[in-house]
Amino acid sequence: MKPPFYITTPIYYVNDVPHIGHAYTTIAADVLARYHRMTGRQTFFLTGTDEHGQKVQQAAEKQGVDPQAYTDRIVTRFQDLWQRLTISNSDFIRTTETRHTTVVREILDALLEKGDLYENTYEGWYCLFDERFWTEKDVVDGNCPDCHRPVEQIKESNYFFRMGQHQDWLIKHINANPNFIRPESRRNEVLGFLQQPLGDLCISRPKSRLSWGIPLPFAKDYVTYVWFDALVNYISAIGYLADDAKFKTWWPASIHLVGKDILTTHSVYWTTMLHAMGLEMPKTIFAHGWWTVDGEKMSKSRGNVVDPNAMAQEFGVDAFRYFLLREIPFGQDGDFSKTAMIQRINSELANDVGNLLNRSLTMVERFAGGIVPPPRPSQDRDLEREIKEAVAGLKDRLDTRLGALEFHRALEEIWRIVELGNQYIERSAPWKLAKDPTKKETLENVLYTQMEILYWLALFFYPFMPTTSEAMAKQLGITIHFSDPVLATTKWGAFLPGITIAKGQPLFPRVETKPTQPEPEASTKQAAAPETPQISIEDFQKVQLKMGKVIAAEAVPKSKKLLKLQVDIGTETRQIVAGIATKYAPEDIIGKLVVIVANLKPAKLMGVESQGMVLAAGDKEVEGLLSVIESVEPGTKVK
Repeated sequence: MKPPFYITTPIYYVNDVPHIGHAYTTIAADVLARYHRMTGRQTFFLTGTDEHGQKVQQAAEKQGVDPQAYTDRIVTRFQDLWQRLTISNSDFIRTTETRHTTVVREILDALLEKGDLYENTYEGWYCLFDERFWTEKDVVDGNCPDCHRPVEQIKESNYFFRMGQHQDWLIKHINANPNFIRPESRRNEVLGFLQQPLGDLCISRPKSRLSWGIPLPFAKDYVTYVWFDALVNYISAIGYLADDAKFKTWWPASIHLVGKDILTTHSVYWTTMLHAMGLEMPKTIFAHGWWTVDGEKMSKSRGNVVDPNAMAQEFGVDAFRYFLLREIPFGQDGDFSKTAMIQRINSELANDVGNLLNRSLTMVERFAGGIVPPPRPSQDRDLEREIKEAVAGLKDRLDTRLGALEFHRALEEIWRIVELGNQYIERSAPWKLAKDPTKKETLENVLYTQMEILYWLALFFYPFMPTTSEAMAKQLGITIHFSDPVLATTKWGAFLPGITIAKGQPLFPRVETKPTQPEPEASTKQAAAPETPQISIEDFQKVQLKMGKVIAAEAVPKSKKLLKLQVDIGTETRQIVAGIATKYAPEDIIGKLVVIVANLKPAKLMGVESQGMVLAAGDKEVEGLLSVIESVEPGTKVK
């Protein structure tokens, strides 16, 4: 029996309204929570709000209200959004709740008694936006190294946590547990950060400067630093120091999902706090990337901050959920554009899924009076066997993909069933079978098989698009208790014949679009050229081919075809834009040896400079990258 599954999002700071970054993390957590419930695993999903700190106090002052009244109003915006996005969190914690503030104060008392806290006078640079101190060597031209805003010089007495004494232990723990910080690039980032001496952490602010916080239990003139307060939510919500049985059930957390901007606070601050408290570490801290908008960084000044409420209103909740997890690999940065979203809605949701459901139900209505017929002997045994095997093995494949937080890959696995369903209709041609009375049983089997395919799609879509799955079940004429362990078995034949279907409205109406300019062709293949005479060996020798090793890769914003690669060619690292995204995900090609044209004139594709060309095989579509059988050093010439 699997252990309980405890997943968390960060608790979101209430100095502003929710945006796409908040929605992205929370939807990802919701998918995992729903999936584990469906497999029968005991699951707890926590989210909430971080309500103390200087930015909240200043935002309240600006509006002329009490900080508590301000946070009460903002919190409802998060709660309303999660309800709209069908988030199935088990609990919602607020750091102003007594159940949380009491635990924070008890932890502070315990750490002081152990000698892990001490008072000291500190003088240094302070960033108001990040609410943290920086040393002289950290500050860049008078600006915060994190948010790049101006810092101010402050000298004051405060309380400090002896964070530095846990540094050696933390490095050992990270090295001994490869899945502790993910993805690997973030793990390496944290290890790099820990190569420098780890200082102690200031955990208080004087009330003379900040009054909105949890008072230190042992020093009445101070409140708790917002991070030392906020991070404790992960244990205060599950009964730490209040309900021992509940706490032992859920801790340690299975996954902390965070944005990459708060990786250090979770992987260094939180872990050393836990170590000082004598508690186990979370199993995994996973840091995802950021969203840009149409290739630009989101900001209020640009007016391009994506409002999840507006997206859900315009395109539908499930389409929005689907796009965020399908468009880019979780963990990498990605670009949000309405154009890309509309393309996925129309081609994948409306055409692939919507049409499969609509055509199948229409044929049951037309050829079977709206009643699902029983299964009969098969006409196309090979394809039906492939469908049944694909369904039977899908749960194991999703266990692997979602275990690795590869949401886009998990959706690709499900899409294979969609493709097989559409292929089955075309090959079986029920409209032809209906014209031949001798093919009645074959027709009935085809119709039943189509309904069974849709039943399994309704189940497997549910973690990603719960409203869609419920609508599919209703149109299939059945009731599915999705919160039950309905994926405990995936044996074919679960859909019972004799059910009367209830065909309804299309799941995903097509979104009308204006014509767009075609995307530039990829750099992995040369533009079509007129026929020319054969070249001489001297002409060929002008082309410098070298072996390169891909050391980094990421998607090019607003392009479905292009990847931006960093390629080591021995003497230098080249940036090359390659049209291979339809064949390879960025993480799939890191570390691979490729053949490049090293003396090609630099060119820009989609606004990104390419300093060479990666060679690939294929005609209209890339079928594979060129490489070598033996391992060679980057920079080796290709003859």
